[in-house]
Amino acid sequence: MNATILFLAVLLLKCLILIGVVLGGMAYMTLVERKLIGRFQYRYGPNRVGPYGLLQPIADGLKLLFKEDIFPSQADKFLHLLAPVIAFITALLTFAVVPFGPSLYLTDINVAILYVLAVTSLGVYAIVLAGWSSNSKYPLLGGLRSSAQMVSYELSVGLAVVVVVLLSGSFSLVEIVKSQENMWFAFKQPVAFALFLISSIAEINRVPFDLPEAESELVSGFHTEYSGLRFAMFYIAEYTNMIAAACIATTLFLGGWLGPFLPAPFWFGIKVLFLLVVFVWIRATLPRLRYDQLMKFGWKVLFPIGVLNVIATAFFLAGRGQ
Repeated sequence: MNATILFLAVLLLKCLILIGVVLGGMAYMTLVERKLIGRFQYRYGPNRVGPYGLLQPIADGLKLLFKEDIFPSQADKFLHLLAPVIAFITALLTFAVVPFGPSLYLTDINVAILYVLAVTSLGVYAIVLAGWSSNSKYPLLGGLRSSAQMVSYELSVGLAVVVVVLLSGSFSLVEIVKSQENMWFAFKQPVAFALFLISSIAEINRVPFDLPEAESELVSGFHTEYSGLRFAMFYIAEYTNMIAAACIATTLFLGGWLGPFLPAPFWFGIKVLFLLVVFVWIRATLPRLRYDQLMKFGWKVLFPIGVLNVIATAFFLAGRGQ
């Protein structure tokens, strides 16, 4: 009994530490993005609150916390309140199986990849419910766009992950990292790596695939009718999903924690930060696609490439007798 209580206490402590680290990283990722976008556009970015603007995320959080919470009179109250909670929780659940080091993870299950795909696919429910429950045209269009976009690009993500499973022979993220000791899968399978990154950007609704919340068309998309703390939960979920996508890509294709000289978590953090900077760089560089271009790109370009890549990898491994 005492051993069980101790185990649960340690697990709870790990969960709290993980949530604190993820939320802290999310808060300062907003600052990193605003600073980088400022540099890309030849301006400074936030630099007023604290030295070098380091207290800006705290100021933004306090502003959203005390902002008036406006509720649409014709909205479905329960679902309108539930949607940001689902978005927030599903964004955090992904990190339960992410290995930050050889023994630095919350849990290691032998179907970790299936767990990640299942949890990330649940995030679309939050967006659809937010759009529908607001009883407003623009949020509804954003929710419908998001559901179609998620279905389209999740197939490409799955095909990229199938290649990783074929190469490693395991669904466990820890085992996948260990199988990259000789060479990262990003070098063995650059096509799958590119496919995963592009599809992940589409799944987390980042530019140039941010059609569910296109400001020029839908005001603010699915969260147009949200404000205050409920809007902050969507905001947190977006950046948390971006960090999660970078962590999963690092684990599957960049060797996870593997690297010389530095401790394992430092290597993992460096790789994740590199991918996050790439996401911001893409936002600063590429224009938003039209919706028909978005769907054609997913179904007519990425999906066929993913299928052909899986078939070619399977034939290659079968030829080598693996």
